[in-house]
Amino acid sequence: MSHNSETNQHTPTLEGLEPTNPITVPSGLGDAVESVALMPRTPGKKINRGPVWLKPRFVISGSIVAIMLLMAAFPQLFAGFGSDPTANCDIMKTNQAPSAEHIFGIDIQGCDYYTNVIYGARASIMVGIIVTAISFVISAILGSLAGYFGGWVDTLISRACDMAFGLPFILAAIVVLQLFSERTVWTVIFALALFSWPGGVRFMRSSVMEVRNREYVQASKLLGASNTRIIRRHIIPNSLTPLLVLQTLGIGGVISAEAGLTFIGIGLTPPSVSWGLQLAAAREYISAAPHLLIFPAIFLTITVLGFVLFGEAMRDEFDPKGK
Repeated sequence: MSHNSETNQHTPTLEGLEPTNPITVPSGLGDAVESVALMPRTPGKKINRGPVWLKPRFVISGSIVAIMLLMAAFPQLFAGFGSDPTANCDIMKTNQAPSAEHIFGIDIQGCDYYTNVIYGARASIMVGIIVTAISFVISAILGSLAGYFGGWVDTLISRACDMAFGLPFILAAIVVLQLFSERTVWTVIFALALFSWPGGVRFMRSSVMEVRNREYVQASKLLGASNTRIIRRHIIPNSLTPLLVLQTLGIGGVISAEAGLTFIGIGLTPPSVSWGLQLAAAREYISAAPHLLIFPAIFLTITVLGFVLFGEAMRDEFDPKGK
């Protein structure tokens, strides 16, 4: 009996123990919290960004590219059917300012400048498209071989790229173009395409090295598929997208390179018609006839900007890791 009384004396009790700083909930807040807690929860929805062709940047840049390509292919649609850059020229009207009859004015030869600017798109855009296409094919082939086989094949192709990188792009093109007395569109294409592929080869090589270790490639090897079949059916189709995006971004740069070479007198020569030739001819008449410089410069800038924005839109959609 005495033992139990001693135990009760030493056992702590919770009676009378209250929190010194009790948490109080404002009136009305408790009901609101409870109602929110009882609301049915719905899984988060994934944001649907929509197809790429509905995005503003793609629509704007794609429209610019489409119009410029159409202008290069069919300039008579924009300059009038049956028009010609040298038609109806009057030397007595040389360098006249823009007017209602000639919205872009008259050039040095007394010809309608609007027609000349429209026809100038063909050479400039043709150089950009064909040089990029040649670079794309060379990069796809050499990059696939280097990335897939490795070893001495990779070493040989990589050293060739290093040698090409050792020469500045524009300087190398100038050296080649100086070998020709008359420089046509195809001459400029040859010079620019000769040194435009090394960057694409390295880019393609890194893509192939990532793809070649995937399961479906290894399975094809185990099933006895030849290297040619694996490269053609699996490696190239699954590695081309990043290279395609890169080359699309490069079209504007090639167009600018052609215009720059022609402007300094190394690129196209008459009777070719291009924006670079028009800018070069306008240098001596900047103060007397500024329209000769303004209009081809505007068309060149819009074209290059359109291709660059179009390439960026393609990159964001098909190669987001390449940002």
